[in-house]
Amino acid sequence: MDPFDAGAESILRQPKAVWATAGASVVAFMGIGLVDPILPSIAQGLDATAGQVSLLFTSYFLITAIAMLVTGFVSSRIGGRRTLLAGLALVVVFAGLAGTSDSVAQLVGYRAGWGLGNALFVSTALAVIVGAAAGGSAAAILLYESALGLGMACGPLLGDASWRYPFFGTAFLMAVGFLCITAFLKEQPKPARRTSLLDPLKALGHGGLASVAASAFFYNYTFFTVLAFTPFVLNMTPYRSGAVFFAWGVLLAVFSVLVAPRLQKRFGSLKVLGGSLLLLAADVLVLGYGDHATAVVCTILSGAFIGVNNTVYTELALGVSDAPRPVASAGYNFVRWFAAAAAPYFAPKIEEWTDVHVPFTVAAATAVLGAVVVVVRRRALTAEARELEPRHATEDGVAVFAG
Repeated sequence: MDPFDAGAESILRQPKAVWATAGASVVAFMGIGLVDPILPSIAQGLDATAGQVSLLFTSYFLITAIAMLVTGFVSSRIGGRRTLLAGLALVVVFAGLAGTSDSVAQLVGYRAGWGLGNALFVSTALAVIVGAAAGGSAAAILLYESALGLGMACGPLLGDASWRYPFFGTAFLMAVGFLCITAFLKEQPKPARRTSLLDPLKALGHGGLASVAASAFFYNYTFFTVLAFTPFVLNMTPYRSGAVFFAWGVLLAVFSVLVAPRLQKRFGSLKVLGGSLLLLAADVLVLGYGDHATAVVCTILSGAFIGVNNTVYTELALGVSDAPRPVASAGYNFVRWFAAAAAPYFAPKIEEWTDVHVPFTVAAATAVLGAVVVVVRRRALTAEARELEPRHATEDGVAVFAG
């Protein structure tokens, strides 16, 4: 689906409920990006090692992965609006508590609770936006992808004065989002069939979806090696590191929303994904072995490849399976977010066991493995996506945590 099939007028003329949800989504994705530039500051402030503070990502995404089995179960019973509000409330509480932490253990624990809240919110937000948006699902998806890119770009800018302030700021902004959604978003109809806890796992029995999830698993290891480990390699002040990751996030947003759909239309999703993964592998390898200036450039440049990959993986996950979209996306995200939890833990460990270059070599290898899965499974993925495209073109209720 090319989001630009929807006119700019239909994209901008949205109900207040859509803008409230999209705005809260920006803040939710800021919560992922804001940690990057302040990891060294947290390590210094709490007298912790790089491996210890990297657990902020591990606990967050481990809970997020497991929560993917729960979000559909919850939202299909209490409705999208209440699920959003429950997620926002959890983020407000745990982000605020994170800012009061006196130890890494406390901060890691609070990030785990934050991850549960973010999973409930973000996994439901796109479904709510699609259901409430004017101009069809294309306009809704464009708004959601824009929120993702804007949040990932702006998050690193919050980490300058003190590592505690970004956590308090996120809690405040999410509280504002809670009030806006309470005021402007009405409850939407519940799905006709309730989702069980095992439905996402059963959906992974589909070969096409399992292949997409496996490829995304390897890709996410690369993605979050860049996101969680690179700040220690750059060794810059929070302000300078935040500027680097802001530029990274801008490229991610531009290539996700503007470039990826055009590349897909011209070359096809699988060729674009395979090529982008190989380019990301080369970029990460140069990042790991280049000098400081090269590392900065390659970090920023990786945002372009990550933006393309995010968009293509999202569309493949939505289109390749015969399971309902929310169920398929839950199973897909359940698999891939385990890699997001693993990379921040293993990258510092690998550095301790070897040297600073090897974590990036491993990350480059996992990106190549992601491309290998796409190539090996290309016939099945192409045939299944084509066969299911008409059905998905008219199906709403999407729930994908793209990132």
